[in-house]
Amino acid sequence: MLTDESPARRIVSLDQFRGYTVAGMLLVNFLGFDAIPAILRHHNTYCSYADTIMPQFFLAVGFAYRLTYVRRVEKSGWRSAVVAALHRNAGLLLLGLVFHHLDGEYRSWADLQARGPWGAISSAFRREPFQALVHIALASLWVLPVIGAGAGVRVAYMTASAGLHLALSWWFYLDWAWNVPVIDGGPLGFLSWTIPLLVGSLAYDAAAVATDPRRLAARLAGWSVVLMIAGYAISCAGGEWATPPFRQPPSTHRVDLWTMSQRTGSISYLTFSAGFSLAVYALFVVLCDVGRFRSRVFGTFGVNALAAYLIHPMVAGAIKPFIPKDSPLWYVMPGFILYFAICYGFNRYLEKHRLFLKL
Repeated sequence: MLTDESPARRIVSLDQFRGYTVAGMLLVNFLGFDAIPAILRHHNTYCSYADTIMPQFFLAVGFAYRLTYVRRVEKSGWRSAVVAALHRNAGLLLLGLVFHHLDGEYRSWADLQARGPWGAISSAFRREPFQALVHIALASLWVLPVIGAGAGVRVAYMTASAGLHLALSWWFYLDWAWNVPVIDGGPLGFLSWTIPLLVGSLAYDAAAVATDPRRLAARLAGWSVVLMIAGYAISCAGGEWATPPFRQPPSTHRVDLWTMSQRTGSISYLTFSAGFSLAVYALFVVLCDVGRFRSRVFGTFGVNALAAYLIHPMVAGAIKPFIPKDSPLWYVMPGFILYFAICYGFNRYLEKHRLFLKL
């Protein structure tokens, strides 16, 4: 819904981090052109910079989820907190299904009858619905039983979810997801997207008790290194040294359970990306809480991230048809600048009139 949200209770470093993530999303979702360096484009067989953007949203979601849940429990009790979380994420799930839309298209009544009810339903939920908004909603519902629990319980739950995703991928899901192919982990992606979401909830715990932002940043940075090393170590579990993140592997590279892949939502990819996201947030703690960094662009996107997410594909759809995929860089960049400026202009208008899209 649209709300008039007071800035007094906002966390500046989180808003700036979220705004940076939105800006990164605008960048990587637009620049899928041949002239753009590979590190700025999405890939399915290794982790590029573009592939780190979506996990940063989950880190921010997990941080805010834990914050709002704990505050509501303190104010109104756990039942109210659970009901509010259910309502919020059910609304986000419905919005995501409408926004991303279902799979399937039926050109005649006979075509629909031939599929039958089960065929129509099963084909509708394979690829397109399972993108960012739906993954956030499903992962948030999945972790609801533990979002109010202690850190140890959440770490155990995160580990168990990752283990279940790995086991199901070994059994059948990797081949199925790769061959459909799915987007961002597909129907079972919420199991591994739990990793950055719960890491975000743990980051909130650290921030809630911190008295010195320098020590908080150092603590977050330390854990980010642990997670990034763990993610890379998992990617090497296939028996050989994997190509490090941000470097394109050789063409002979084979995708397996351990590959860092946003398509399959692999646990190596999301463990590493959770660590990378934590490192980026630690940087914003230093910039915003130790220093006094404030970006108007990041701030505008950060307080209205959902609006930016809904607006940006419509703006891209109006501009990208005029930019062929093989366009030279000098032609691509003015188109990107125009697209970015329009997206910012819409969000700035909403902010100026104190209109914030929240669920």
